[in-house]
Amino acid sequence: MSTHESVGRSLPDERERLDLLDVALFVRAALLANVSAAGREFGVSAAVASARIAQLEKLLGARLLHRTTRRISLTQDGEVFMTRAEALLDAAAAARASVGRAQAEPQGRLRVSMPSSFGRQHVSPVISEFLRCYPGVSVDLRLTDQLVDLVDAGIDVAIRVGMLKDSSLVARRLAVNRRVLCASPAYLAAHGTPHHPSELARHECIILSDQRDWGFMTPAGALDVRVGGRLVTDNGEVIRDALLAGFGIALKSTWDVARYLRSGELVSVLDSYPLANDVAIWAVYPSRAFVPPKTLAFIDFLAAHFGDPPYWDREPGESDARE
Repeated sequence: MSTHESVGRSLPDERERLDLLDVALFVRAALLANVSAAGREFGVSAAVASARIAQLEKLLGARLLHRTTRRISLTQDGEVFMTRAEALLDAAAAARASVGRAQAEPQGRLRVSMPSSFGRQHVSPVISEFLRCYPGVSVDLRLTDQLVDLVDAGIDVAIRVGMLKDSSLVARRLAVNRRVLCASPAYLAAHGTPHHPSELARHECIILSDQRDWGFMTPAGALDVRVGGRLVTDNGEVIRDALLAGFGIALKSTWDVARYLRSGELVSVLDSYPLANDVAIWAVYPSRAFVPPKTLAFIDFLAAHFGDPPYWDREPGESDARE
């Protein structure tokens, strides 16, 4: 057998080669439980996305997805292939990044969504710096406290604060989100300082949305305290203003109140009882496969800007631990 024949036989027939786009469409369709939504992410119609997944199934000789008029789900073969497919896409992304990331200049419009108060305080001041770093990128910044569906709204990346719900989105932690219970000195002087979480039931607590159960770690174990109060709001700035006005105790992120804690306008309470849940600030985006350089550049930029620990939690003169 000649060398030419040996090499020729080792190469798969064109019709037998996996197409990474087909694999990526399958993965996203499975994660989203929706072929049409997966197609929109990759800029193809539902019919084209469905045809490409069917082509993948034909190539593999196995049905990967159960399809109904309302929903899709993985078959047993699909579950087996899913793990391999995600590993394949990760390997392909790493291979591209190793040779092409530095050469791929971020380009195009970047659609970003984030909570209003956090965006105004910690992202808006540096957007112009990001744009100067990447002249080929334009930014469409949406500041909203509503949870936006990234696929339906065409959002490239969203910043989310708190605990992430189970989701098909890809998430990267940008910074810790340290939280404290705090109040003004005037409120504590008038109503007393709580020394145990159970005492919060007797205080005027300011509540974010429906978050009435505050969890703590105590020497006796985890403790949930149901708090009450006359002010409930879905806006963190309203809570901060009420705190500064001497009305009640609230659970606040340090990114919003660190400067008032340093100035003494607010005081932290119950420091000996850590909160039960660790939360963070996240960048979330729809797909791990074929992430545009503009999205990665923005995420990297914010992570570097916030630092570790984030700049709002550092004492004057304290440096970023990564430096």
